[in-house]
Amino acid sequence: MKIAVFPGSFDPITKGHQDIIERASPLFDKIIVAIGINSTKKYHFNLETRQKFITKTFENNPKIEVATYSGLTIDFCKIVNANYIVRGVRNVTDYNYENGIAQMNKAMENNIETLFIPTLPTFSAINSTIVRDILLNGGDISQFIPLPIIDLIK
Repeated sequence: MKIAVFPGSFDPITKGHQDIIERASPLFDKIIVAIGINSTKKYHFNLETRQKFITKTFENNPKIEVATYSGLTIDFCKIVNANYIVRGVRNVTDYNYENGIAQMNKAMENNIETLFIPTLPTFSAINSTIVRDILLNGGDISQFIPLPIIDLIK
């Protein structure tokens, strides 16, 4: 079974995340959208809410599961028997950052591959930080988040 992990904080999940997961879905038997728990990071949406957003977004895709983890992503991959990590990259800055992590992961666990999927131009400017800032300042984020969760956020 080909299992991939798509890690992130998803605070909130965006259309960019959704697009990468949907485009990666045909490549794998299962994709685990893994919400990383970082005790030093302050989140806008609590963990349960972020899980609900992701579950709702992919409720019609049986290949997508949602899980949470703390610690190293590579260790989580071993626990769930995933041999792949999927990452979306918006630009060269993202690529350089993600490539460094991928190389370190490969050094720690040779059997896990990282696959980079370039973000479509339509979604390249979207990131969770900006979406949260728009939301916190009373703006309309509906064009940046998956359709199934618009009502949940409002």
